[in-house]
Amino acid sequence: MKNTAIKLISTENASPAGGHYSQAAAYNGLVFVSGQLGFTPGTNKKETPSLEVETYNCLENMRLILKASGADLDDLIKVTIYISDVKYWPVVNAIYASFLGGHKPARAIVPCKLLHHDFNVEIEAVAKAPITI
Repeated sequence: MKNTAIKLISTENASPAGGHYSQAAAYNGLVFVSGQLGFTPGTNKKETPSLEVETYNCLENMRLILKASGADLDDLIKVTIYISDVKYWPVVNAIYASFLGGHKPARAIVPCKLLHHDFNVEIEAVAKAPITI
């Protein structure tokens, strides 16, 4: 039986889902954005010449998915960032801070050794959603 209380979010502007999942799902006033890798927005192409560009692409894909749900970066409640090496923390943190400006949602940065497609950064998030179910 299909759960009609959950609204699946999809946009062609962000990188497409690469597996059996949705870009995001909205439920009960929240939108859950799936982990975003550093693909060039709107594609599944890895054209990331630097950690900075990869991090920016993750955040931009997340922003575009939030926009498709009617939310934006100021609606973020919780963000989880996975990095392939803890030494990347200062660079990722600086780009994240510049992207979000004064908004500081709850956040975790989790060092891990291996991310899909040999990326160094993956970002997932939860935001308040204007979509009412």
